[in-house]
Formats: sequence, structure tokens, C-alpha cells
Amino acid sequence: MKVLVTGAAGFIGAHLLAHLRARGIDAIGIDNLSNYYSVDYKRARVAALGLDDVRILDIEQRDALNALFDAEDFTHVVHLAAQAGVRYSVDNPHIYASTNLVGFVNVLEACRHHDIRHLLYASSSSVYGRSDRSVFDETDRVDSPISLYAATKRANELMAHSYADLYGMAISGMRFFTVYGPWGRPDMAPMLFARALLRGEPIEVFNHGRMARDFTWIGDIVEAVTRLIDLPPAGGSSAPHILYNLGRGAPTELMTFIELLERALGRHSPRRWREMQTGDVPRTHANTRRLQEATGFAPQTSLEEGVSRFAGWYSACAKHCELP
Repeated sequence: MKVLVTGAAGFIGAHLLAHLRARGIDAIGIDNLSNYYSVDYKRARVAALGLDDVRILDIEQRDALNALFDAEDFTHVVHLAAQAGVRYSVDNPHIYASTNLVGFVNVLEACRHHDIRHLLYASSSSVYGRSDRSVFDETDRVDSPISLYAATKRANELMAHSYADLYGMAISGMRFFTVYGPWGRPDMAPMLFARALLRGEPIEVFNHGRMARDFTWIGDIVEAVTRLIDLPPAGGSSAPHILYNLGRGAPTELMTFIELLERALGRHSPRRWREMQTGDVPRTHANTRRLQEATGFAPQTSLEEGVSRFAGWYSACAKHCELP
């Protein structure tokens, strides 16, 4: 097995690459080090996880990507490179089209022409939109995205299905639910809240706190992905394409998360109440039955344990490294 991880300087990608190598799996990481958030922070993340050999390569550069596939005998690909961020997509649509759509086509084509045994790619809980279902299931209809980011992720799922059907490629899509932990994305709520608390600044709370998220610990995510790598979907009478929810399966009220983080950090900050932001959703809740049946595993780190570990990392890191 030889695994390519795209987006390897990103939050999930860096943790996954480190996890695979710790398991003795031959894995190579690539990233374009985009400036969506601090490149210095990405470099610090990579260094802290012992990944100084992540290669600089942009998936939008088709020739460079194909040359990499020609040079390396990859058997599996975990495609995590993407332009993330629901809110950012409102004002910056073109980068989502170029990275999440054109870039994904380049990855699909490279995998097709190099006989990759299994391609796994990142989708998002955002595809569920304003679902009124109590629990989000992979079989739910997801044809009403409320952000361009969500639309590109749903498009990725449709593109992957078409390639699986046309060429018999084994492809799995992973719908990630609010992942948090050390070296998290600085634009996501856990990092924003921790920064505000340590600086004594007000915490911005959207939709007046009437939100719930299926917060999922990063270690559980990389374990789930690692188990899925060697489980390509079978074809048979349908295309060999499958979708998995990767979440804890237990939504938490936003105010509960903030209170847990305050206790863990020993700090308190006033709230700054905000309206719901464009493209955001009030609630997410993953049904993880399909993941459990396939792998015998589902994210299970309690929120109390995860928040405590995250707070410990943030407090220590804030003392000796520059956090954005």
C-alpha cells in the first residue's frame, strides 16, 4: 500500500498523514500552502507533527499532478485538498470553482489513468443544508445546498459517482462533521472561542446561541479514515461509490461547548450576540451506523474529554508558538 494524501498541511490532512506513518503505512503528502489562513501556522502544524517532507503541489496544476502519479506507484488516494469555509464562499466564489471542482476533476482523472485501488475524498455535513431531519443519514436527499461551498461538495459527490459508474473506480466520500482538536483550522469556532477567552475578548455567538453541532475529535476522524482506506466499495449492480458520515453522532448546543471550554481554560468572556450568518445551518447530527457497520468503529471521544485535551494544547501552544 502506498497512499497519497492531498491537503496534507491542512488540519485533517496533517493529522491523517502523521497517523498513517505511525501505523507504518507508506504515505506521501502534498499541499499548495494557500493563504486562506496563515501559511506560517500551516508550516508550524506540519513541523509539530513531524511532516517536514510535505511536497508543495497544487491540484489545479494538472501536469504537475500527473507527473507525481507517474513517478510514484500510489495504490490509494485520500483527497482532502479543498477550499474550505462556508462563509468565505459567499464573497470568494471563483476559488471554490477552481479548487473544489477543477482540482477534483484533475484528481479523478489522475486516479483513473493510474489504476488507483481506492479513492477517498472529503465531503461535508454542509451538504445536508437546512435539513429538518432529526438525524442526518447518507440516504437523505441533499439537493438544496445553501452555500456555494456546500454546492461544490455535493457536486464532488455527483462527480465521484459518475466516475465510479463510468470506469468502475472504487470511490468513497466522507462527510465530515465539525472536526476539532490540536492545530485546528483558525477560522472554526473552537479556535475562535479559545483565542477570545485567552485574550479576554468577547466571544461572538451567532444565531444568539441557538445552534448545535456534532463536534468530532480529530483523533477519531483519522482513525475512521485509516480504517476506510483498505475498504473499497464493491460494485455489483451499482456503481462502486459510497458515502459515509464521519461524526460523533451526538450534537451539542453551542453554549454548552463554550461553557465546557471556559471551564477547561479557567477563563470567562462576555458574549457578543450575532444573527445567523449567510450560508450557515442551525444544527448538524450524524447517523454513523454505516461507518460502524463497515469498520467496527465510530467516533466516540466524549466532548468533555475532547474539549479538555484541546484546551490543554491551546494553552500550551499559545505560550511558545504564534497562533493566528
